[in-house]
Amino acid sequence: MKLLTLNCHSWLEENQLDKIKYLAKTIKEKSYDVIALQEVSQSISEILIKENIKKDNYGLVLLDELYKLGVTDYQLVWDFSHIGFDIYEEGLAILTKHPIIEKYSFFVTNSRDTNYWKTRKIVGAKISYDNQPISFYSCHLGWWHDEEEPFKNQVDSLLNCIPKEDRYYLMGDFNNNASIKDGGYDYLISQGLYDTYHLAEEKDNGITVQGNIDGWDKNKQDLRIDLILTGQLEPINYSGVIFNGKTKRIISDHFGVEIEVDNHKQSG
Repeated sequence: MKLLTLNCHSWLEENQLDKIKYLAKTIKEKSYDVIALQEVSQSISEILIKENIKKDNYGLVLLDELYKLGVTDYQLVWDFSHIGFDIYEEGLAILTKHPIIEKYSFFVTNSRDTNYWKTRKIVGAKISYDNQPISFYSCHLGWWHDEEEPFKNQVDSLLNCIPKEDRYYLMGDFNNNASIKDGGYDYLISQGLYDTYHLAEEKDNGITVQGNIDGWDKNKQDLRIDLILTGQLEPINYSGVIFNGKTKRIISDHFGVEIEVDNHKQSG
């Protein structure tokens, strides 16, 4: 089973459509089973296409580019979290080519005001993979030291919404550097979560952000803040950073993370 997570930085990138096309080509090449995307935006002013999805929704445009490549088996689950840059409805998405059993969308912040940029929502889907139910959650959380919306509270809210008996993955931008001790990353792990990066038999350095980006404007170090976590020990063949200029070209201010789960070992 192949998974990908990417913070898209959507509609804020130069040559955005070319980068979407490049992402679509990579998805066709890699044939991911589940993709979690963050900062999946659409213009407030655009026309509605279906449900709450508008014409320039990044996820919808990505699906269209996949269709042009002959890839027609992905479904999109999307919801919007908060208004970004005054003109976008910024949200999260799950793309999967497996049957969807259930869709999820819920707030993890105290704020439910979508006009407030610190309001955070989780979007997820339970799918059927090899006739087994597995849940996937696209996550874009806040910062450890945020007094208004503490990271710890967001994690607690998130985990309270996940049935303990489920097999699940949390994928996304957790905004907490894995190399900082006694911070948000350590809190995640203390809650019984496993980092697939550490479970992987083969891995790289895991770095997903270099330099200054939104939310890390004083950053002077390499960051590993984009993660794929799981609620159970999993046999992971590989964990690697992608779209970092080495493994595929850069398409966002974040690099992506891809992993391969050994489901044969899992079922055996």
